Amino acid sequence: MTKKLLLIIFAIMLVFSGYSQYPPVFKNSIYGNNPKAGHYANVRGFKMYYEIYGKGEPLLLIHGNGGSINNFSGQIPFFAKSYQVIAVDSRAQGKSVDNGDSLSYEMMAEDFNGLLDELHIKSCNVIGWSDGGNNGLLLAIHHPDKVNKLVVTGANIWIDARAFPPDMLEIPDVLLDSLSKLPQTSEVKNAIKVWKLVYQEPNITLPQLNSIKCQTLVIGGDHDIILPSHTVQIADNIPKSNLWILPNSGHSTLINYKNKFNNTVENFLKTPYRIIKGMNRIN
Repeated sequence: MTKKLLLIIFAIMLVFSGYSQYPPVFKNSIYGNNPKAGHYANVRGFKMYYEIYGKGEPLLLIHGNGGSINNFSGQIPFFAKSYQVIAVDSRAQGKSVDNGDSLSYEMMAEDFNGLLDELHIKSCNVIGWSDGGNNGLLLAIHHPDKVNKLVVTGANIWIDARAFPPDMLEIPDVLLDSLSKLPQTSEVKNAIKVWKLVYQEPNITLPQLNSIKCQTLVIGGDHDIILPSHTVQIADNIPKSNLWILPNSGHSTLINYKNKFNNTVENFLKTPYRIIKGMNRIN
């Protein structure tokens, strides 16, 4: 079976499984479908779905392309012990239905800012996975007062060979072409809109990264779909950054290494930033 045929089959599965770039990892999870914790907020022209768990300092969770709150099923119960966890379905994904034609990371970052305003949250910690990491970076760039500490895993700032292995760069073109040949139902149109993000964005500049004021933990797998060199570059250009490359890991760091991920992130959120220069680098 050729790679192109496999991608066409994947495109069809994408539509009928909720167009997530991730497999349905937590099929029996209540997270993302919990009437007791779920709410809708009128944010910038659409109803944004979110769930709240726990009490304490606010912690915003932002999923990746085509994903949903469900993707954080391994994190929500852990962090809800110490934080007020706000897990959100991004615009046009999960239960946050948006029938508009356009979609961008910039729009989505403004959505999260709008949700925080609706909830009267002046500042919060943020964990973003994949595209959610891109959204987290943009939220910290455009609304620095809203982000206390930021954690991104599998984020990227460009969409070319500096960020992706060559074989991964082929996928968006083939998928979008395959989706365009399917009957153009509302589900297919939405899947195309969401997947165009992977093809067209983000376009974050290094000076923009340099403007991020908050302490940031930049995470990636050593076999991530995002090149480790790109992850290092992101960390190198954020003034108060820490870098963590997980060995023997792909893109799903927070799933495949759930306990290690949760404990490391919790420690980061509780630990002040330490500047290490000169001879202190020996320690």
